[in-house]
Amino acid sequence: MDETKLLGEQAIPKLLVKFSVPCVTGLLIGALYNIVDQIFIGNSALGYLGNAATGISFPILCIANAFAWCVGDGAAAYLSICSGRQDSESAHKCVGTGLSATLLISLVLSVLCLVFCRPLMALFGASDATLDLACDYFRIIAFFFPAYLMFNVMNSMIRADGNPTYAMIAMCSGAVLNILLDPICIFVLDWGIQGAAVATVVGQVVSLIISGLYFRKPRSFRLSRHSFRIDRAMLHNLVTLGGSTFIIQISMVVMTLLSNVTLAKYGALSIYGSDIPLSVFSIQTKVYTIVSNIAVGIALGGQPILGYNYGAQKIQRVRQAYRWILLSSLTVGLTATLVFLLRPQAVIAIFGKQNELYMDFAVKSFRIFLSLSFITCFIKISSIFFQAIGKAVHAMIASIIRDMLCFVVFTLSLCRLFESARPGSGIYGILLAAPLSDLVAGLVIVLLTAQFFRKLSPRVSSDDAPAAIQATHPGTVITIARQHGSCGKQIGELVAQKLEIPFYCKEITALVACESGMAKEFVSTDYDDASEVLHQIYLSTNVVQRGIIAQETVIRKIADTGSCVLVGRAADYVLRKYPNVVRIFIYAPKETRIRNIQEMYGDDREQARLHMLRSDESRANYYRNISGKTWTDMENYDLCIDASLGKEATAECIVDYVRRHS
Repeated sequence: MDETKLLGEQAIPKLLVKFSVPCVTGLLIGALYNIVDQIFIGNSALGYLGNAATGISFPILCIANAFAWCVGDGAAAYLSICSGRQDSESAHKCVGTGLSATLLISLVLSVLCLVFCRPLMALFGASDATLDLACDYFRIIAFFFPAYLMFNVMNSMIRADGNPTYAMIAMCSGAVLNILLDPICIFVLDWGIQGAAVATVVGQVVSLIISGLYFRKPRSFRLSRHSFRIDRAMLHNLVTLGGSTFIIQISMVVMTLLSNVTLAKYGALSIYGSDIPLSVFSIQTKVYTIVSNIAVGIALGGQPILGYNYGAQKIQRVRQAYRWILLSSLTVGLTATLVFLLRPQAVIAIFGKQNELYMDFAVKSFRIFLSLSFITCFIKISSIFFQAIGKAVHAMIASIIRDMLCFVVFTLSLCRLFESARPGSGIYGILLAAPLSDLVAGLVIVLLTAQFFRKLSPRVSSDDAPAAIQATHPGTVITIARQHGSCGKQIGELVAQKLEIPFYCKEITALVACESGMAKEFVSTDYDDASEVLHQIYLSTNVVQRGIIAQETVIRKIADTGSCVLVGRAADYVLRKYPNVVRIFIYAPKETRIRNIQEMYGDDREQARLHMLRSDESRANYYRNISGKTWTDMENYDLCIDASLGKEATAECIVDYVRRHS
């Protein structure tokens, strides 16, 4: 049974285990890089000051990760798309562009961080007691940013190339080496906090070397020197596909940076000072990352299951998959929450025994700040769920509402309120900000999810278009791209009639739905939100990308049968390797198009204008997503023609051109 049938037929729990275990394992190993240093540092002479110093650099690491994972996840997604399209030419460009762009980004970040190390550490909350320690640690980490970011991007690409086991070995090797070297560098060699940094970067370099060796003989692409030239169009595609990852990482940066600055400010006014809160939050964040990564790994493993079954409109399987993902993630979250509430001392003790003041704040912080962490797990999996099924707006809300909206508002307001009510108590504002953010954001997402499932039902289409490829004869394939309101569809029909060949426009959607089993809404190129950002997120979702690949397959099948007219769907680019294709672009002056839209849809002038702009932007975004090119660039076409000539005259011109160039 192939993987597609498995996704639609095999028992959901079995599928979820199969897909989630590698995701969870990889994320947990990645979390080790963030937490091992803190365990050994906390148990050394550096104590909580050392942990505070390492925690100060965490937001900058998140920023670096945002860029690496944006390109890496984008490249992994695009590599999977190329595999579905059997497009080896784009695959090697995708990998080469991703690696070159990451190297360039990492070098720039490394130089900037090294040059501005002290001001950055001070900005992110370092006190007089931790500034030198933070700089000693971060300079070594920043110098090896290229190794760290390149390894992360390569790991994503290796998984996308169909070898998650190798990717896990590369990651495990570095993590194990980091664990082994930490006590040697910190205690035996007595390098202190610099020893922790050295152990980390050595592990990263080893993981990079092992990952790099894979690219000698990958499965789905072959690299050459030309592969590593940065292709701007390809880079745009990678950034688009990885955009949601970037947003999630940046939201974490906002939250961590605000936490550090607030802890330093209000901690200094409290009995704890600024260093104890910073140290506690540093280990608290890393501990919760383990819990979060398990929940996120389960949801990421469920992505292909949700995407396939939602696209195929197997609604019961969508509901069942969501229930299993939710139940598994909440079980993890609730278990962790109980530990944080009932036995926080046991967790804190792993990072070394500290003074009573430290333990007092740490226990309060774990019990208050993490008191609703199971809801945080629900929020994180919701973002992944909505992204998997193509709900761009829902995914965006779930990604930013807690960390970038609620937490910021509650932290700023509560800290001021507490401090003004009782001097020295402002630090408790940030502790309460987290559970309040969880409550508000969780309630919003519950409402969004309930509304979605209430409306969720199999869609029955009234489209009567024949779901069969029409018989034809060998000859020219005509592709027509058109501005909205230029009457391109009607002109295409006239061309097909005059040449006595089949015509395909909306019929393509019915054909794809018939052949792939997907619902028509995921095959259509239409998207009713004019926002480019949201449209790009929509196009990047798993279910929509599957629809796009299925659509391209059908377009090539149609072209293989012989002469025909194909309207829209970026068919000119899909058939770029076919020698018998004539590529037409139909345009018209804005006023002409507005009048045509008014006649066709009964809109008033303003409605017609907005309708025109929305539709054109949607088509431009789709074309750029498919090809990396600009939709209106005349160089993409063999003939560009102004439809203000009239439908009949325009069709005659196209027919004449085709006959002369066939």
